[in-house]
Amino acid sequence: MGDVRKIDTGTDDLLGRVDEGVAVLTMNRPEARNAMSGEMTQALSQCLRDFELDPQVRAIVLTGAGKGFCAGGDVRAMDELNTSGGETVVSFDEPILRQRLNQRETAGRLYKMPKPVLASLPGAAAGAGLALALACDLRIMADTALMTSAFAKVGFAGDYGGTFFLTKLVGTAKAREIYYLSDRIQADEALRLGLTNWVVPADQLEAETMKIARRLAGGPSIAYRYMKENLNRAAGGDAYEAMDLEATHHVYAGRTEDHKNAVKAFLEKKDPVFQGR
Repeated sequence: MGDVRKIDTGTDDLLGRVDEGVAVLTMNRPEARNAMSGEMTQALSQCLRDFELDPQVRAIVLTGAGKGFCAGGDVRAMDELNTSGGETVVSFDEPILRQRLNQRETAGRLYKMPKPVLASLPGAAAGAGLALALACDLRIMADTALMTSAFAKVGFAGDYGGTFFLTKLVGTAKAREIYYLSDRIQADEALRLGLTNWVVPADQLEAETMKIARRLAGGPSIAYRYMKENLNRAAGGDAYEAMDLEATHHVYAGRTEDHKNAVKAFLEKKDPVFQGR
């Protein structure tokens, strides 16, 4: 077991550590099912920004404390805000701008992050919490966890890119059903739909999460970066554009020491060690 470096996120609402190349971020408001607070999203944004440039971080895990992943927006806080008459803003445009920036810096950064990101769901991922999970590259769920868009239940249209990510994963018809009806999707159904990659017993979630995350952290970081860009572009771009980009990145990756060493290790029937160069 290597050294574990604790990260000062600036708030108790988000806990962080780096463990053998894996950065683990834990949304930490278990009393509110890890509903998002301003402090949490600000800290998440800053941590993701730092991880993007930190060579010691080679994979990222996003999870929740206790028995939940993230309930999305804090409905109780919304109610208190509505009851008090709402916040004072300069214009209708101002909160839209703030929301756009906030979403780009959190869900957007997870999606664009040039490193593998794994969401680990010990419990419910709802609303914006579901969107955060779907923004990650891969998902692993406890068998007791569930997913729900939840937005229709509170009269919201949805945010944090959930409609985009969900449509890419399950298609437009199923995405509409999930958003319009806001039904709960149990872990086995989430696996069948392709919303999660793995379902494991709840008491094995942390161990299985770290096992996968360490495999990612030990992988070819340069190739992963280009794979992710290729896959993101392929999801919404022209086929020729995607293939042209793949060709460029494939050739570039072939010039790296990681590729050359991995080829040698393959021929010698050894496990490659990737150095990120």
